[in-house]
Amino acid sequence: MSRRHALIGSFALALAGCGGEGAEQPVSYEEAMAPALAAITTDGLLAHVQILASDEFEGRGPGTPGEDLTVAYLERELRGLGLQPGNPDGTFVQDVPLVGMRSTGTGSVSVGGQQMPMRYPQDFVAVTRHLQPTVQVEGSELVFVGYGVVAPEYGWDDYKDVDVRGKTIVMLVNDPALPDPADPTALDNSMFNGRAMTYYGRWTYKYEIASEKGAAAAIVVHETGPAGYPWQVVTDSWGAEQFDIRSPNAPPRVQVEGWISDDFARRLFQTAGQDFDALKQQALSKDFRPVPLNGTATFHVNVQSRDVQSKNVLARLQGAVNPDETIVYTAHWDHLGKNDAMPAGADNIFNGALDNATGTGGILELAKAFTSLGTPPDRSILFLLVTAEEKGLLGAKYYAQNPLYPLNRTLANINIDGLNQWGRTSDIVVVGYGNSTLDDLLGEAASAQSRTIVPDPEPEKGFFYRSDHFEFAKQGVPAIYTDNGVAYIGKPEGYGQQKRDEYTANDYHQPSDEVKSDWDLAGAVEDLRLLFRVGYRVSQGETWPEWKPGTEFKARRDAMLGGAN
Repeated sequence: MSRRHALIGSFALALAGCGGEGAEQPVSYEEAMAPALAAITTDGLLAHVQILASDEFEGRGPGTPGEDLTVAYLERELRGLGLQPGNPDGTFVQDVPLVGMRSTGTGSVSVGGQQMPMRYPQDFVAVTRHLQPTVQVEGSELVFVGYGVVAPEYGWDDYKDVDVRGKTIVMLVNDPALPDPADPTALDNSMFNGRAMTYYGRWTYKYEIASEKGAAAAIVVHETGPAGYPWQVVTDSWGAEQFDIRSPNAPPRVQVEGWISDDFARRLFQTAGQDFDALKQQALSKDFRPVPLNGTATFHVNVQSRDVQSKNVLARLQGAVNPDETIVYTAHWDHLGKNDAMPAGADNIFNGALDNATGTGGILELAKAFTSLGTPPDRSILFLLVTAEEKGLLGAKYYAQNPLYPLNRTLANINIDGLNQWGRTSDIVVVGYGNSTLDDLLGEAASAQSRTIVPDPEPEKGFFYRSDHFEFAKQGVPAIYTDNGVAYIGKPEGYGQQKRDEYTANDYHQPSDEVKSDWDLAGAVEDLRLLFRVGYRVSQGETWPEWKPGTEFKARRDAMLGGAN
């Protein structure tokens, strides 16, 4: 029997009961879900978003009064739904030990005997993860290392045999976008997933490999197109307090992590006697070798650190048949807080209405839906609202490394990071389309709404590696992350991409990410109902979701489960 028919058959059996003369009439699958789907409303979602994104919550920064208000609100709402505490210790929280680091400092480069001061934040931002008052990198040799990627499966090594210990390495953003040998207008799908970014393109990877190589400083060149966001997003995010998980066994880190603007990078390379665009082209070859930039870099970074006991918020609906098996819904409750260094009179609160008050409110609506079912689902549902996503997926990472329910009994993670505020669509985007059989369930559920699922229209921006589901995926748990559809009902072609571009340029990680008067949450509600259908189907199905063959996370899952479900 196919997976599809096995699942549908199991739902029918679960809903039909035993039958026979005098037995109650079987309840159809749609009838069973009806009260839950009706419980998800635009008014309910908007009410949550308006509270969470209000100025009173101060942008929901971890370790701030905004966190205290957010955690209290979420716990109150979840408790009010009659859900059980999500932590087996009887509470609705999981403590997440973080350390906050606020870095300030200066930087300069000397190239060919010419001093080039680096203006903050116009030219660079730099932070350190080292917990000491001052971190200094003095006269460190500058080396361009292309994309800074070591990928044995692709036969790729940007470092070759060059020793970069103690040096300042400069890297391009993203991973190599290699042209298809048979069609130079297309990308080679056999290398780094073609248009779709791999983890090698994430800045987190670049700093990790720089640390392994022993570099003193690692600098990424920002380019708006490949990065997927403007320079101001970098300065706002990296100029704020940074966080990491407090761990006595943390691996060594490069001393300085930073970014330089595209404009400064071009001036730097020109002063070094190099053509930036020509070197970018050279970096698209396996034969590329690191290029000395005929200069040195100096950074002085001062650090103020503090311990922060942040919190993941979680609630549980116990399954009626297999309570030890779990489906996890996630969204991050945090945003960027407020910036007191902004000019007097300026809006300094990063309210994070779309990102991610909508996702947080969406989880509360889903929790309401599941508690509206006439009969609890067969498997348990965990509603997990995580901290410090904006600081590097830290809350999700902590849970995935310290799970409260075994990951080998966790069937799926369904993640929400931003909901559609521009109206209904006839489709829905799957970020990382084709990774797991959860896509198949989503497709079947979408058909009930007369909708289709489509791949991410911007795979080069690496969204799959930029939200909380990735931490579950790294541990082997099948995960799905959806985004707004692009085909808006009643709107002209291209409207969806236009709205995405406008949000990225104007509101993403800006104080202007607030509830707007023209929001239309009808599409958000349809998406939430769709995600309810997927979770409910997994909760009732006989067959567990799986990673598809060739997916980078499949081996981890197979090992976790002993090669079988």
